[in-house]
Amino acid sequence: MRSRYDNPDLTPPWKRPRAVPEVAAEPDLVVEEVSTGFCGAVVRCEKTAEGPTVTLEDRFGKHRVFPMAAAGFLLEGRTVTLVRPAPGGGPGAGAPAGRQRTASGSLAVPGARARVARAGRIYVEGRHDAELVEKVWGDDLRIEGVVVEYLEGVDDLPAVVEAFSPGPGARLGVLVDHLVPGSKESGIAAEVCGDHVLVVGHPYIDIWEAVKPASAGIRAWPRVPHGQDWKTGVCRALGWPEHTGAAWQRLLGRVRSYKDLEPALLGRVEELIDFVTAPDGA
Repeated sequence: MRSRYDNPDLTPPWKRPRAVPEVAAEPDLVVEEVSTGFCGAVVRCEKTAEGPTVTLEDRFGKHRVFPMAAAGFLLEGRTVTLVRPAPGGGPGAGAPAGRQRTASGSLAVPGARARVARAGRIYVEGRHDAELVEKVWGDDLRIEGVVVEYLEGVDDLPAVVEAFSPGPGARLGVLVDHLVPGSKESGIAAEVCGDHVLVVGHPYIDIWEAVKPASAGIRAWPRVPHGQDWKTGVCRALGWPEHTGAAWQRLLGRVRSYKDLEPALLGRVEELIDFVTAPDGA
């Protein structure tokens, strides 16, 4: 008779592989393929001779087909395995009847009170960026007790990090505009990143561009000549009044949920929320 102590697994818990959850590839689910970094919304799933595949559509309307490999995708910053939806499924299938969702797509918690603020914080570069994060993720952030602060410019980041004094139980996440490799901004980000500081950037020139053109009521975001103020150039090209504050409020009013935003922004904000709410050691 074998004892349960025969050949015990002496691997420390933190070194054991974590189970990868399976997620149904429902239409409009936004994921990132791990090997290519391609980010897009699920369009369809198909059976092939080689196995099941999923088609993703990125913010430019480009479609790419990927095998539904184990641990092959990132969902809100977490590794997942996509599986075919159950017959008759659809967006929201599997959620308890009558449950509502927040603007970010999370299940709403009726009557939930805001949690006492964590020591951890998220800083967002740009006032418009902060307003957009609040509109889409505000309910989630209040339940998690995460406070979002406004960062005027990335040049201020080293002083902000020094004053914040990040450490165990007090993580700092930062979202910056148009973080491009080799730029001054990327150098500053690399300088301050560490175990308790995470700096991520979206690829858009301005946060306006993270709103899907269809949701903004336009065919595409115009290209603005180099050296011209981007917001002003956009207003001129689209025939909007050249009052960027009013134009932003109009644009923000057209954003109802995460479905109105580009996947590349969704992934970065979710990554920051996961980072600042993760238990120490995670």
